[in-house]
Amino acid sequence: MILYRISPLHPLAGYPGPLLWRITKFAPAWYGAKGKHHLQLKKLHERYGPIVRIGPNELSIVDKDMIPFILGNQGMPKGTLWEGRRILRSKNYNVNNSMVAVRDLDRHAQLRKPWNKAFGTGPLKDYEEMLTLRAGLLVDRLESHCKTDRDPFGRVDLAKWFSFFSFDFMGDIAFASDFSHLQDGDVHGFIKNMEDAHFLPTIVQHIPWAAKVTRATPFIGSKLQKFGGFALQQAKKRAEKKMLHKDLFYHLIQATDPDLAANPLPLIMANTILTIIAGSDTTASGLTSLFFFLLRNPECHKRLQHEIDEVARLDPSLSPDKLAQVPYLNAVVNETLRLHPPVASSVQRAPKIGSGGKMLGSMFLPEGTCVTLPPYVYHRDPRYFSPNPDTFWPERWLKNADESDEESVLERAAFIPFAAGPANCAGKPLAMMELRYVTALLLRNLDIAFDDGFDASSWEDTLTDRLVLCKGPLGVKFTKRALKL
Repeated sequence: MILYRISPLHPLAGYPGPLLWRITKFAPAWYGAKGKHHLQLKKLHERYGPIVRIGPNELSIVDKDMIPFILGNQGMPKGTLWEGRRILRSKNYNVNNSMVAVRDLDRHAQLRKPWNKAFGTGPLKDYEEMLTLRAGLLVDRLESHCKTDRDPFGRVDLAKWFSFFSFDFMGDIAFASDFSHLQDGDVHGFIKNMEDAHFLPTIVQHIPWAAKVTRATPFIGSKLQKFGGFALQQAKKRAEKKMLHKDLFYHLIQATDPDLAANPLPLIMANTILTIIAGSDTTASGLTSLFFFLLRNPECHKRLQHEIDEVARLDPSLSPDKLAQVPYLNAVVNETLRLHPPVASSVQRAPKIGSGGKMLGSMFLPEGTCVTLPPYVYHRDPRYFSPNPDTFWPERWLKNADESDEESVLERAAFIPFAAGPANCAGKPLAMMELRYVTALLLRNLDIAFDDGFDASSWEDTLTDRLVLCKGPLGVKFTKRALKL
């Protein structure tokens, strides 16, 4: 088998890649365990070029012209990675009813329609009310540190507080539950259990044949089982609750089939894991990265705060609709998502089973082969983002399309923080609304800086590539601002 995988007879023999990776997927699994898979892929592409063989039957492609053939309307279904990522056991989890895990394009299209409606203009207005209340509580709780501490500054781990906020907000919009993290902290370990559950799928996604064994093994799979049990519990509670407001699952049920309201548990259970992780962890990581970059670049921080103050003078409520039109705020959000995309590496597709293969432009991808498009690598490729592709520079997003600047490159087609095509992130409109509103509210109400002794130069080393890009602690100090209207 090893000789075949490295021989000229293998269908991927013509693509370069490190010898060990061509032989076995245990090599990328090792970097997955370390949480540095995204960094290693970047190194491999810098060494081997835009197409790299990263497994016996897998390629990593960084070429914007390939994106439509892989992720577009005529693209491919998800690859085997998703079998290894699954957290719940088969008896609790019908893959064919889960939008994030289903590997049939027609079935995915059926499942996706209700999600598109659930994040339409009308439902977003319902979520907006919950967002303003929960974000207001976040500001109040942070301001309380200034009022009670003898130190003139409030001092917190802002990453932790963003996790508290996003998890509580996820409870608001999906489960009609107040998890009360902003009031009590993670006393029940809900957030810790979720973060712990990321570890094993990060490894097993590279060797999906081992997934059933690892999930069933008590010691190895205990953290998955613990988080999976929590998710099932929330699904059952939500299915039994009478509706007090129109939340995410209300809109999903109405868009799928209103008759499901009599027995919504199967639909809720199939989408609970996706809702918890995508609805909390990704937003918390995005907000943490955004404030890290602002505090690391004081001139950007000052410019954005001034812009928010100008908006607040005309619209003291900082309505999300108005914030969506604020140029520099959107530039800062885009630049954050460029440098730290929520899913850093594991966007994988594969030819449909039974198809024989797929033409990617002039390139043929045989059936049984997977292809990965790593957003982290795309977003730092100098062909698509220059100058200084590894540098936080929001101004790159403010250039008009008709401006001629030979030294500056901004290739929006290569910007895929929410993936692309029909299987992109359904919750993108809500995520963008959260990022803008929470950022604006904190900048309007607080003056924030790195805490004394915080080592900003090494903070990015704490980031790990799990199911999402996970954050490290972000120590800050802050004071309450005197609002001038």
